[in-house]
Amino acid sequence: MNQDWQAFLSARGAAVADDGAARFASAPADPDCAVTDLSHLGLIAVGGPQAADFLQGQVSNDVRELSDTHSQLSSHCSPKGRMLANFRLLRIEETIFLVLPRSQMDALLKRLRMFKLRTDATIDDASDALVCCGVIGACADGALAERFGSLPQGDNDMARAGDAALIRVAGSVPRYLFIGPAADAQALWEGATAAGAAQANPDLWALHDIRSGIPTVVPETADAFVPQMANMQLIDGVSFHKGCYTGQEVVARMQYLGKLKRRMYIAEVDTDTPPKPGDVLSAPGSTSEQGPGRVVDARASAPGHWELLVVAEIAAAEGDGLKLGADGPMLQLRAPAYGFGDVA
Repeated sequence: MNQDWQAFLSARGAAVADDGAARFASAPADPDCAVTDLSHLGLIAVGGPQAADFLQGQVSNDVRELSDTHSQLSSHCSPKGRMLANFRLLRIEETIFLVLPRSQMDALLKRLRMFKLRTDATIDDASDALVCCGVIGACADGALAERFGSLPQGDNDMARAGDAALIRVAGSVPRYLFIGPAADAQALWEGATAAGAAQANPDLWALHDIRSGIPTVVPETADAFVPQMANMQLIDGVSFHKGCYTGQEVVARMQYLGKLKRRMYIAEVDTDTPPKPGDVLSAPGSTSEQGPGRVVDARASAPGHWELLVVAEIAAAEGDGLKLGADGPMLQLRAPAYGFGDVA
């Protein structure tokens, strides 16, 4: 975590957790309007004359579409087309940033550097150079507008102010990802809290990702899902016209020639045992060697009540249902708000 940012949050009563993010002991669980530290997210900075060309051959989305007003979701896949990591891409001046969990940073840095070869590009860990934080709810719009002027309106739209960026993230309430210098983050935080935003924990941001159907690949689920299984094509995380990238043949084949047998659902369940990413699901009559599904992410929204993203066999989800583990409770499944499109 950026040291200036850590000192600022510590003075406001926060403690840094094992994942690198600050948490508040008395934070509300599900406030209508909140600010939250997102220092559990890391930043990979790719710069140099051939940065965009390099990433174009490594990620699932079209890097050429990045601009001062547009970010995008994307992923890096194995040769078998399964996501090893997914992330948000944005451009600030001549540098392209990948935003992803710090737990995924080392593995992705290693792979990108392995593929760089003689490309005229730099690949650096910029996690502590800039600050990531989130704003949820409309009460802080005035504070944001004071800094950025016109706020981004559409999903993945971006506004710039100096070295800082503000990105509109999908959700049923206004939600913004801030990335920028610590001093700017401090001013934004103070303005938001003065406007009534609660100091919340990063679990709230993850809960809104779940409700919005936005997956996050973590070490427990790396190399588990082709992008379409996690609905990445439905949230503008895959380009099917950009050309070759690692795993592209498998991803394109599934889109145009295959039949998708698994996809991602939103789920809810009551249990005293916290569901975790990678947990295997069960279903009556399923004969899949991989199991009928796996948990992508889960967060508590009330004591003993969990909201989840799960990738599951369509037949099992539409059949007799899915359970956590072999003998756990039944999941209540629903489609994300964006639906399932034209995928069969």
